[in-house]
Order: sequence, then C-alpha cells, then structure tokens
Amino acid sequence: MDVSRFTAYRSKVVENCSRVIVGKEDAISLVLTCFVCSGHVLLEDIPGTGKTMLLRAFSKTIGGNFRRIQFTPDLLPSDLTGINFYNQKSGEFEFRPGPLFSNIILADEINRATPRTQSSLLEAMEERQITVDGVTTKLSEPFMVMATQNPLESYGTFPLPDAQTDRFFMRLSLGYMKREQELRVISRVSTVSIIEALEQVVTEEETNYVRTAYSDVKVSDAVLGYMMDIVEATRFEAKFAMGVSTRGAMALYKAAQVTAAFNGRDYVIPEDVKYVAPHVLLHRISAGGSASSVEEYLRKLIDGIQVPLETV
Repeated sequence: MDVSRFTAYRSKVVENCSRVIVGKEDAISLVLTCFVCSGHVLLEDIPGTGKTMLLRAFSKTIGGNFRRIQFTPDLLPSDLTGINFYNQKSGEFEFRPGPLFSNIILADEINRATPRTQSSLLEAMEERQITVDGVTTKLSEPFMVMATQNPLESYGTFPLPDAQTDRFFMRLSLGYMKREQELRVISRVSTVSIIEALEQVVTEEETNYVRTAYSDVKVSDAVLGYMMDIVEATRFEAKFAMGVSTRGAMALYKAAQVTAAFNGRDYVIPEDVKYVAPHVLLHRISAGGSASSVEEYLRKLIDGIQVPLETV
C-alpha cells in the first residue's frame, strides 16, 4: 500500500473543511476516519457550535449525493425509507424512495425524533439496505450517516436506543473555539456562503483506494492484545453497567489502522489505539454519571493498562 496517498487524502479533506470550521482539525480528521472505515459518526454538543456546518462541509468535500434530514417528533419511519404509493394512471403501486437513498445522510438533531423513527435507521446503518413492505433494496456506496445530537438535558429529546448507539462508529464533540478563532469566525463573511463555495477536492478513485487499502495496515500481536486489554477492562469494570461490544472492538481495530495510515505508517502503534479509543468506545459503555465524568474515568482506565513495546 502507498501511505503517501493516505496522508495526501487526509490533508486535502482537512484543509478544505477547515475553511468552514476553524481550529477543529482533529474532529475533521476523526470524521474522515469514520468515513474511510465505512462507519457512521454521531456529533454531540450544545446547539450553535458548528456541528451541522462541519458535516455539510465534509459532504461537499467528499462529494456524492447528499441529503439533510431535520429530525422532529412527528417524523415517521416512512419519511426516511420511502413508501409504496398507488399510481392511479398505471393502476399499480410504485415505490417512492426516501432520503436514505443517498450517499451522505445528515441526520440533524437525531434525538428529537421518537425511538420508533430512530430505529428505522438500524437496517440502513448496519446492512446497507432498506426493506419496505417486504422488498429489500441495497443502498449505493459510499453510504454514511452523520448525525448531530443535542444533550439529553435539552427539552424535547429522546435518548437513542442502545442498539443504534452501538452502530455509530464514533461519538465526537466539537466544544467551543478558542478566543482568537472565534473572533475570526464572527467577523468573516457568512458561513453558509463559504460552504456554498466549497468544491469536491478528492476523486472517486482516491476515495475507493483509501476505503479498501487501509485494511493492509499491519497490526502486531502485541498491539492487538493491547486493544483487547482495553476492551475487556470495560467489561469487568464495576463502575460500568455494560462494557464494549464485539462490534466496538472491531471498530477500534479499524480506526487504529486508518489513524496509522493517516500518519504515514503501514503499521499500528499503541499511540494510535490510545488516540482513537475514547472516541470509539465511550458511547458503547453504559454507566451512571455525566458524560464528562465517564469519559474521564475511561481515559484513566486506558492509562492504567500496560502499553506493549512495539517492534516492527
């Protein structure tokens, strides 16, 4: 594999998206990691921090068909998947596809919809297909759900089912900008105008290459054992009611491979695992307390696990 193609790909995407979202290069890179791994991303933060703008900028940078869905309490599953309607001219039922039949889906404020509507995404996210009235239709690739979520303390929100939360590859948070960065943003031209001016900066061939070649990144037995030590620690930790699933362990493996490739290596080191582990694992853990306190404890748990000495 050619790791230089990975570093160039990452550089072009991050640089283009940074024209819209200032000072959040790490978050953009992590969203890109999810995309390369054929995963989905959940962006959780308070309103007004740029969640929707980041995902819109990313979709224009990558290219492909893009659809934005505003989730509301009255949204129905058929509003996402599509319906069979009766055509009076032909006298037959015809399928009218919903917005999920696109490449990049922005599910804005996903936790404002009812659990029934949220669950209608499960089949599409996991199996890349949609079943309506017993007929199954495959979705085109690439397919990625990028969802934003308001904190559960907000009015009019419904917590995501555990089964759906586990299907998100990562959960990320933008946070506030630094003072100097925010001064630049509030005094510049409209962010919407900047997004409209964005162009696709990577080709379909480049995207197909990174989405397939990353699996060639080598993971030694020592590093693989280190990953499993982290996963198993979450399962036996008394403060966690539920540990990381096997799906989560697989996601950690893939994310570490892509992180290594983005850093110009064809092998994974423990630092790659430590970097992505909180983003991949935190939302898969069931525990009491605030999200920040659970994240802090998870990081302490990871820091307490012995790091192997990597030899390549």
